[in-house]
Amino acid sequence: MQALKTSKMSEWPKRNKGRVCKDRVVSGDDASETTYQNEDSMGSGREGRQATLVAAAQMTSTLDKYHNMAICDRMARRAAHRGALMLFLPECCDFIGSSAAESSFHAEDLDGELMKAFSKIARETGLWLSLGGIHERGPNWKIDKRYYNSHVILNSDGQLVSVYRKLHLFDADLPGGESLRESEFTLPGKSITDPVSTPLGKVGLAVCYDLRFPHLSWKLREMGAEILTFPAAFSTTTGPAHWEVLLRARAIETQCWVVGAAQIGRHNPCRASYGDALIADPWGRVIARCGDGDDICIAELRPETLHRVRRGMLVLQHQRKDIDS
Repeated sequence: MQALKTSKMSEWPKRNKGRVCKDRVVSGDDASETTYQNEDSMGSGREGRQATLVAAAQMTSTLDKYHNMAICDRMARRAAHRGALMLFLPECCDFIGSSAAESSFHAEDLDGELMKAFSKIARETGLWLSLGGIHERGPNWKIDKRYYNSHVILNSDGQLVSVYRKLHLFDADLPGGESLRESEFTLPGKSITDPVSTPLGKVGLAVCYDLRFPHLSWKLREMGAEILTFPAAFSTTTGPAHWEVLLRARAIETQCWVVGAAQIGRHNPCRASYGDALIADPWGRVIARCGDGDDICIAELRPETLHRVRRGMLVLQHQRKDIDS
C-alpha cells in the first residue's frame, strides 16, 4: 500500500467556528439548543488544571482509506484551529468493509502506513488523537485472518501512547431481523487498559459495545479516569433507543466526562450507522453534539465541574465493597 498523504492546514477552510457559552463551546446551530445548569449553583472556585477544549468527531467511513484519512485530516485541522487539545475519532475511522473478508484484507499492523499517516496528522496539528477503533492484525493474521478492534492513543508528537483492544464483541440479533456476529472475525481483548494521562486529564478507553457494560466504566473510574470515551458505530436500530441514554448514564454513574465520537450514515449497501456524536459532562448533561454528516463538536472541560460533582455526591466512597463484587 502506498503511503497515505495528508493535506496542509492552509488547504482546509475555516468554518463552523461554533458559539461560545459561559461554560463551554458548542458546535454550530446546536449551540442554541443546549441548556444546562449554571456552574455557580454547584459551587465556586478553580482547582488544579485550567479549562481545556476537547473535540469529538462524526464521520461516514467507507472502504476507501484515502477518503477516510482525508476526512480525519480535515477534522483534525478544524479542531486544532478552534483550540482543541485532543480529537476523538469514531470506531472504524480507518475504514468500514462490507464483509469480514474485506475487512481482514485491509487490516494493518500498528506500524503500518495507516498509523504513519495518523501520526503525521498529530504532529502537524499538535493534537492528541484518539483513534477510536482501527482494524489491527492479530498475532496469527496470516493464518486465521482475524484482527483486533483497537483503540489507539497518539500524543501530539505522533507517538503511540496506549492501545486498548475491545473486550466486549457485538453478537446480537436485533429487531427487524438484523444479525451481527463480531466475534466471528474479531479477536477479543484480554485486559482493561490503564487510563491515559493527556492534556485533558486521565482518559479511560473503551469501544462501542463496551458502553453497555457499566462495570468496565466503573473500573476505569476506580483506576483514576476523569474522562471516558466510547467511540462507536451504533446501528440505526439501537442508536435512537440507546445511544444518548447510555452515554449519559455512564457519565452520571462514574461522574466522568464522556466523549462519544460516532459513525453516521450509509457506509455501503450492507451497513449504516446512527451518528449523534456528543459530549456529556459529569452531571450527565449533553454539552456539545454534532450536526448531520461529517462534523466535529467542541466542548470546554472545566476541572472544577468534575470536582464539584464528585465532592457533592461521594459515590466512590459510598460503594458497599462488602457486598459489591
